[in-house]
Amino acid sequence: MIENLPPCPKCSSEYTYEMDALVVCPECGHEWVAAEGGSEFSAPAERVVKDSVGNVLQDGDSVVVVKALKVKGSPSGIKAGTKVRNIRLVDGVGGHDIDCKIDGFGAMQLKSSVVKKG
Repeated sequence: MIENLPPCPKCSSEYTYEMDALVVCPECGHEWVAAEGGSEFSAPAERVVKDSVGNVLQDGDSVVVVKALKVKGSPSGIKAGTKVRNIRLVDGVGGHDIDCKIDGFGAMQLKSSVVKKG
């Protein structure tokens, strides 16, 4: 049973195949989810990152740390109320989904659950 599967949206390869609910490209390894409409396919929805009070965060936002955080290798930690400017959203390890630079600490990753938009 041969179906008309769409070409890969990343590399335009025509050799895509279905694997469970995903469509897979064997050439570049890109995977995407099949849409509900039958043979139509679409890219997965964009991930939404929310702060501790439910506000949606975006790249470039400024946030405020809402609770004191311990930092390995530092005698003092990050105090509650510390402002962080120009955040970048990432798919981090262990739930750390914000990349940022904090004055006095340098580059660091934070969880969105410990900040609020401000």
